[in-house]
Amino acid sequence: MELTSVLKFLENRSILVTGATGFLAKIFVEKILRVQPNVKKLYLLLRAQDNNAALQRFNNEAVAKDLFKLLREKHGANLNTLISERTRIIPGDITFENLGVKDSNLLEEMWREVDVVVNLAATTNFDERYDVSLGLNTFGAINVLNFAKKCSKLKVLLHVSTAYVSGEKRGLILETPYNLGETLNGTSGLDIYTEKKVMEETLKQLRLEGSSQESITSAMKELGLQRARKYGWPNPYVFTKALAEMILGDLKEDVPLVIFRPTIVTSTLQDPFPGWVEGIRTIDSLAVGYGKGKLTCFLGDPEAIIDLIPADMVVNAMIVTMMAHADQRGSQIIYHVGTSVSNPVTFACPQENAFRYFKEHPWIDKQGKPVIVGKVNVLSSMDSFRRYMALRYMLPLKGLEILNTILCQLFQDKYSELDRKIKFVMRLIDLYEPYLFFKGVYDDMNTEKLRRAAKESGIETDVFNFNPKSINWEDYFRNTHIPGVVKYVLK
Repeated sequence: MELTSVLKFLENRSILVTGATGFLAKIFVEKILRVQPNVKKLYLLLRAQDNNAALQRFNNEAVAKDLFKLLREKHGANLNTLISERTRIIPGDITFENLGVKDSNLLEEMWREVDVVVNLAATTNFDERYDVSLGLNTFGAINVLNFAKKCSKLKVLLHVSTAYVSGEKRGLILETPYNLGETLNGTSGLDIYTEKKVMEETLKQLRLEGSSQESITSAMKELGLQRARKYGWPNPYVFTKALAEMILGDLKEDVPLVIFRPTIVTSTLQDPFPGWVEGIRTIDSLAVGYGKGKLTCFLGDPEAIIDLIPADMVVNAMIVTMMAHADQRGSQIIYHVGTSVSNPVTFACPQENAFRYFKEHPWIDKQGKPVIVGKVNVLSSMDSFRRYMALRYMLPLKGLEILNTILCQLFQDKYSELDRKIKFVMRLIDLYEPYLFFKGVYDDMNTEKLRRAAKESGIETDVFNFNPKSINWEDYFRNTHIPGVVKYVLK
């Protein structure tokens, strides 16, 4: 694989980014503006009512964040000029034709100018309504592909998926595509347009029955779980992402297509600075609960490998793949971007380092008192979890129910609240169980080949580092990730 300068490739390029206020998208935009300010134009698509609302949203949710502080320090008062010259903030929605862009002149400009399309728009909610996840993750991806086909200068379409389209596979999971209609459990009959029809007919029936919005939301969430599990996927998020991969591969024609499958994305390792994170990522919810003294037990195998990858490494790999696969007409390649093969870490590592960190730097509660943490009770199987829940919560709940009945509903509010919390926890466990006891590792041979080619070609590997072997997990958790979660999430 012959590679050239990434910075030179980015110079004078026009790049369309969907989902522009998402976690990875913002890191991607900041990176390009910082390392290659001579990019021609970044067309940044995000949901908003109009141009002013789109600009305000991007400024509030991206530019105003600490993420952009190096750019602010570098450019000072000229940063607004750089952003206005090098970006175009566009109100749109990938669930619509032409990505919901209404300005015909702008559409013509984009079709004429865009070199690279990066699809980052998605819902990552495991418990999303089926109409939302199918519309955004699957049919939204089709709309992005159709838009890319209209771009006369298109060099590559980069579609960001997830490694967990693999479902609950065990062992070594390869960087191979899913064919149209393929299922994880061998059940036949999977058809994307049938899924859309089932969703639409269910939604129509619920509305005809006069169901409340709350009932419709609940029913559509259940439908998503049912449809995903029918074909072997654990939740509608990874199911609809897998469907998107299938249909993109089938419909791409001569579009150069890169499907990018990151694993669990965590805070930045070094770029633009260590520890930047936003929102409660999957693993961060454990750190947040533990630091605040609310996590009394942990469910999962401490010796199981957890596949984590810092966000800046994901973005660096994305940018290098754009250059590496430009103009490869009709090609398709898949990249796993993770660490479970190249630099594996077990669940025990973040657990132990969270304990050490919060012991040395305790969280201060609302009363100004430090929260003293201890080692959590590790439940290494679902059976041990069920026993724990039964003894600690279900039996007291049953006792409260009996007492409430005897005393004429005197404790009804308390009973209802505790019942709601237990059902919520059990729902979360139902959704996350496949990942708490995950037995697969992700082959990253394509990504490794790309790393080697980058190194051998002498391109800017210092600027675009995505070598997972460079991560020291102990140091990362204790001095980068957990402090970042405390600073940006645990507020």
